[in-house]
Amino acid sequence: MQLLFTSSHRKRLLIVVIAFFTLLTIITVKLVSIMTMQADDYGYRARAVQERERSIKAKRGSIYDRNGVVLAGNQAVCSISVIYNQIEDPETVIRVLSEKLELPEEDVRRRVEKRSVREKIKSNVDKELADEIRAMNLAGVMIDEDYKRYYPYSTLASHVLGFTGSDNQGIVGLEVYYDDLLMGENGSINTVTNARGIEVENMAERRVEGTAGQNLVTSIDINIQQYITQKALEVLEKKQAKRVCIIVMNPQNGEIYALADVPEYNLNEPFTLNYETDETVTQDMWNQMWRNYCISDTYEPGSTFKIVTATTAFEQGVLRVEDQFYCPGYHIVEDRRIRCHKVAGHGAETFREGIMNSCNPVFMQVGERIGVDGFYDGLRKLGLFEQTGVDLPGEANSIFHKQEKVGPVELATMSFGQSFQITPLQLMRAASAVVNGGNLVTPHFGVYTTDENNNVTEVLKYETKTGAVSTATSETMKGLLEAVVAEGTGHRAYIAGYSIGGKTATSEKLPRSENRYISSFLGFSPADNPQVMTLILIDEPQGIYYGGTIAAPVVGEIYDNILPYLGIYKDENAEEETTQTISIDDAVF
Repeated sequence: MQLLFTSSHRKRLLIVVIAFFTLLTIITVKLVSIMTMQADDYGYRARAVQERERSIKAKRGSIYDRNGVVLAGNQAVCSISVIYNQIEDPETVIRVLSEKLELPEEDVRRRVEKRSVREKIKSNVDKELADEIRAMNLAGVMIDEDYKRYYPYSTLASHVLGFTGSDNQGIVGLEVYYDDLLMGENGSINTVTNARGIEVENMAERRVEGTAGQNLVTSIDINIQQYITQKALEVLEKKQAKRVCIIVMNPQNGEIYALADVPEYNLNEPFTLNYETDETVTQDMWNQMWRNYCISDTYEPGSTFKIVTATTAFEQGVLRVEDQFYCPGYHIVEDRRIRCHKVAGHGAETFREGIMNSCNPVFMQVGERIGVDGFYDGLRKLGLFEQTGVDLPGEANSIFHKQEKVGPVELATMSFGQSFQITPLQLMRAASAVVNGGNLVTPHFGVYTTDENNNVTEVLKYETKTGAVSTATSETMKGLLEAVVAEGTGHRAYIAGYSIGGKTATSEKLPRSENRYISSFLGFSPADNPQVMTLILIDEPQGIYYGGTIAAPVVGEIYDNILPYLGIYKDENAEEETTQTISIDDAVF
């Protein structure tokens, strides 16, 4: 019996020992796992309990013009917040912050008395004011360095640059389009706290520096931008227009030197309307003020579109420069009598004379030669059914009749630029292809990015489609459009010594009965090898509204100033312009 008891006892003891060592092994393995494989995770959890994290905003990348001039930079500001558990004298904190920051006392009190880890009181506080509050050593009041977007030129190119929000995120314009590049990555400051969440004195902070955003270098030339904005404002005031838009672009590569859409707004105060009103300010009012009409709106181009019609006809092989036409002052299409801007008519004329005179009957007859299918094929080749791909948000697209719905009347009006709508940039892109040898370029502002040390980090690339127009047609069109400026309706853009091509337009807005117009002129220089293309739109000018009369001269003045600046000089041997007499009818289109 004694032996049996001993054996049973030993078995139980063995089981206990085995169980003990098994449990010890499990605990050991778990501890090893925690200390090695899970060390980072548990370290993070411990720090989350013991530390408080404050964000350090990354410095947003600057935006430069092509010459290195800052268009959008950063200004040192501060962010002020409170930590509930650290506040010793809440009434003093409430009084000081409401007075210094000019905030309602009830708003400050609500935040100060809120039992949260950290409560922000105000962002974008001027550094001098923040330093003044810091010097008061108010327990529980935290002041962190921050950055605020600053625009040195205030309103200049506002519809292109756009602005940022309170958290430095892009809202509109280039600021939002390139937000991912400009934003950077925030850093953090971690401080040790006790069980009550109060920061422990004399304990070192753990600081993780942020990564600054990339800088964006654009194709904008600040000097050209300032000059065309000045001209646009002069026209806006003189003609009491609704708005004036001017775009200057390189037709060879799509780089936009300047874009003015006036009236503009103050980028440093983007929520202040640029006009006076007694109405309650709404989001729609802001949206309309921020809207870039060159990008987001369409219009009937009128006679500038005759560039597309003529190009398509030459490409289809249905037109020659010296083809004969006759204009009695109108052209009958089905049951419609569609008039020419010259009521008496131009009489017998070649196509060359027809485009110089901007004769509607000539272009309606050319449209008939092309036909609907050929016309729409030309539109596709010149990219008029697609967005241009410009690097700005909110780009609109063209509005055309469905091809199968186009009859003789629609084709006739389309041939001289009515009964459809396109954007100004779509017109410039198509016209660029016409005069640059057939390349559909992508209009753009971004050129390359740099880091904090101004090292180039990325060269931005844009699509170019070749073969939109043949070389022969391109050469023909350049010659014809140069004649329009030298001898035709665009003669007010002529500058002795410079070869300039272009086309005038005066398009009537819908509804036609209201007699509202958009006067425009599209010009390029040098005519034989275009390096600069300019489009001006004058929306609802008062008084004389003919494109050849009020739009063409503005482009002439612009070229007289910016061409030498761009290294394009006059031919000193060229003869001065001969005195020309042109009737108002001739200046309409």
